[in-house]
Amino acid sequence: MKSPLQIGVTGGIGSGKTIVCQVFRALGIPVYEADERAKWLTEHDPILKADIKRVLGPQAYDVSGHYNRAWVASQVFGNPEQLTALNAVIHPRVFADTASWITQQTGKPYVIKEAALMKGAGDNNSLDKVVVVQAPVSLRIERIRKRDPHRSESEIQNIIARQISDEDRMKIADYILENDESQLLLPQIIRLHEEFLRLAAN
Repeated sequence: MKSPLQIGVTGGIGSGKTIVCQVFRALGIPVYEADERAKWLTEHDPILKADIKRVLGPQAYDVSGHYNRAWVASQVFGNPEQLTALNAVIHPRVFADTASWITQQTGKPYVIKEAALMKGAGDNNSLDKVVVVQAPVSLRIERIRKRDPHRSESEIQNIIARQISDEDRMKIADYILENDESQLLLPQIIRLHEEFLRLAAN
């Protein structure tokens, strides 16, 4: 049985990649949320927990064994070496988790992998195509303010500034979904769905 095609979906905060993935799910396509799974693994994967403690020290987990996210963020913020070391233990575990998830998706024409950070298809990954969800920054800020009323505009702009730029995202895009409210999103997703089914059938 051949493996399903692997399609990456990425986009900046507020671009709407979560909604896009919900539509793919509604079309019967399995979705792997890399960022959510990474959070789950930091809490539940004994190998990863041991590795994180080795990299950052025992304070990375609180007394009840929960990942001390705020403390870890304070350690790696502004410390690129620490962040690289942390990513170097997290990414292989997420990669292994993804691989084992894909083996369970037999019979599916394609699967979606959603992540905020992504490389181009075939660039040290198993992706066949990458879809970038695009929206103007002003609209993304407006959406995040509605979704996360506790965040200030400057806080949101800081998050956007820390993410990779739209230009860099465009470089890895095989397909672009425009979620700028000037055109309907659903027909664009349906077109991609049909395209991926066609690719998977060949």
